[in-house]
Amino acid sequence: MFTKKDDSGWTEPIANIFMKSTVWGDKTLMTRFKLGKGSTLPLHSHPHEQTGTLISGHIILTVGDEPHDVYPGDCWCIHGDVSHGAEIVEDSEAIEVFSPVREDYIPES
Repeated sequence: MFTKKDDSGWTEPIANIFMKSTVWGDKTLMTRFKLGKGSTLPLHSHPHEQTGTLISGHIILTVGDEPHDVYPGDCWCIHGDVSHGAEIVEDSEAIEVFSPVREDYIPES
């Protein structure tokens, strides 16, 4: 699978948090996130491992009980079934990869 940059297809699963899965295969899925200043990604967990990097902005990413100040270029890996969430300090953009593929993140054709 190969995709070109396209500004369509964004969804807003949580107020002021937008996401778009860009490419996926048999074992991984990549998603872009646009995170609006002042929004909150509530603590949650899922069986998928996720790795990511912050492209722009500033967030506080809590993994388990540990908060992390995250700035552009910082990266993370969150193991499956570990509680995590984020406070969005500035408008931010992140890219994350999930394994196994999050079927619920694959856009409908």
